[in-house]
Amino acid sequence: MATDSWINETLYPDWGQRFLVKRELARVQSDFQDIVIFDSFSHGRVMVLDGVIQITERDEFVYQEMLTHVPLLAHGSAANVLIIGAGDGGVLRRVLQHRGVRRAVMVEIDGEVIRLAKEFLPAIGGDAWRDPRADVIVGDGIDYVKRATDASFDAIIVDSTDPIGVGEVLFTDAFYANCARILTSRGLVVNQCGVPFMQADELRETSARRQKFFPHVTAYVAAVPTYVGGFMTLGWAAKDASLTRVVTEEIRARAQAAGVLGTTRYWTPEIHVGAFDLPPYISGHLPVA
Repeated sequence: MATDSWINETLYPDWGQRFLVKRELARVQSDFQDIVIFDSFSHGRVMVLDGVIQITERDEFVYQEMLTHVPLLAHGSAANVLIIGAGDGGVLRRVLQHRGVRRAVMVEIDGEVIRLAKEFLPAIGGDAWRDPRADVIVGDGIDYVKRATDASFDAIIVDSTDPIGVGEVLFTDAFYANCARILTSRGLVVNQCGVPFMQADELRETSARRQKFFPHVTAYVAAVPTYVGGFMTLGWAAKDASLTRVVTEEIRARAQAAGVLGTTRYWTPEIHVGAFDLPPYISGHLPVA
């Protein structure tokens, strides 16, 4: 329906953003959350979950590329990848760009997010939904990780909401303990840890929790315009500390071999390496090495 109303984000009580709605496309109350998709004048189509902007067509590439390409290229030989959440399909699509990936399991708890993304945001997931390497499961990611076989994945990518509501259980000790168990010897897990300018507690508490189960814990950053407050931090927990020390030319060579080089709009080998060089206001919330 056409409308001249505004959607106001409700993430912070005293600071935020709003979008002028060109046309509302869907408004659904699923079993887990309130979902709204609308056409905006400035950012293309936008998905909102429980009043919080999740993704826009205009800048989704920043978040999706950095959440996917950085861990997979740092690892260098990830063949089996687990994705938790990411119901819009953007992470799945970019994981499957990597030639070396043999299997990508995606577990999204809310089937309505997948359905609506396919219908209203088809370009974000693209052909990934039909890729034979993809195993898309509508189910509980916590339960999947609990039941998965030891050392069955090389990388885990968690694309969830903030640690409130449906996303809260993806930030617990039990979840990270199971992630460590099901990862191979060089395995790693990444997840969004909020905007540290406004959500420093999220980065600090999540990093401390991951440190109980992984020998190397840090974060890297991406500047996503839609996420109010500057840099978005992407939390990093790995069994091998050397993965963040790969030099630019090696990352470039890996990206070339993977079929990723030249396909991105934000990620580059230089940005990959530089993203781990954190300003003090962010690094100060991470565990001391």
